[in-house]
Amino acid sequence: MTSDATWTESLPTVDPDRPEELVLDFSGEVHRIAPDETFVVGRGGDLDIDDNPYLHRRFVVLARENGLWWIANEGSRLSATLTDGDGLVQSRLAPGARMPLVFPRVILTFSAGPTTYEIDLITAGEDHFAGIEGARQSTGQTTIGVTPMTRSQLLLILALSEPVLRRAGTGAAEIPSSQAAAARLGWSITKFNRKLDNVCEKLDRVGVRGLRGGRAEGAASNRRTALVEHAVSTLMVTAEDLPMLDDELAANRAAAAPVTTAPTKVGGAAKGAGADRA
Repeated sequence: MTSDATWTESLPTVDPDRPEELVLDFSGEVHRIAPDETFVVGRGGDLDIDDNPYLHRRFVVLARENGLWWIANEGSRLSATLTDGDGLVQSRLAPGARMPLVFPRVILTFSAGPTTYEIDLITAGEDHFAGIEGARQSTGQTTIGVTPMTRSQLLLILALSEPVLRRAGTGAAEIPSSQAAAARLGWSITKFNRKLDNVCEKLDRVGVRGLRGGRAEGAASNRRTALVEHAVSTLMVTAEDLPMLDDELAANRAAAAPVTTAPTKVGGAAKGAGADRA
């Protein structure tokens, strides 16, 4: 493997002099992969990801074949999600599966343990799909696809997704616990868990995987991670929505604050807290 690795703060593009290369961007770490190379993502791969014991040493493999770049899942337990750059098309890459990269930008999202990763894969896109017709999912709305979501349900998803969204679109982030996410919103843990159950049930009914399992340790962490992976990769929530979290927390703190009244004067003497003291 001899791909060039550089660092950037903006989304890179394919070098016009090397139109067949594949550009991989992981949190600003950019690899330019030549068409005769194979690139491995995993704990022991060409991409230097954290030493995460939940991540396969050899997870996904990128290689060019018959004029197309292909991605293959060589792991035995983990799945990955592939989304086009506009968030309109999504595919799940199960263990043992492979598929071509047919859009100029594909967002690769996967979770290993409590950590979710996001990687941009960029090609020239010539002779392939340049895009797809359809309205992009707008942020801050109450629906995702045909599944209705209330504002409070979207706030719950946003609180769990906040660390990932603050990584500027790429990289890795820890998913918060239910207690931490509830505190971020100013909710009780009972309210948070009830709404989390409702959200997972709704999305499970329309085919989103990994949301069953209840609140047992391990199962609860897995479903939060699966929820964030789905929400971020489908643009259900984006970084533009993050101010909603501060608004919700401020509103709940104000509602919980004790109400104080100013003392009133009766016969020239103040009557109120401490007014009767000699």
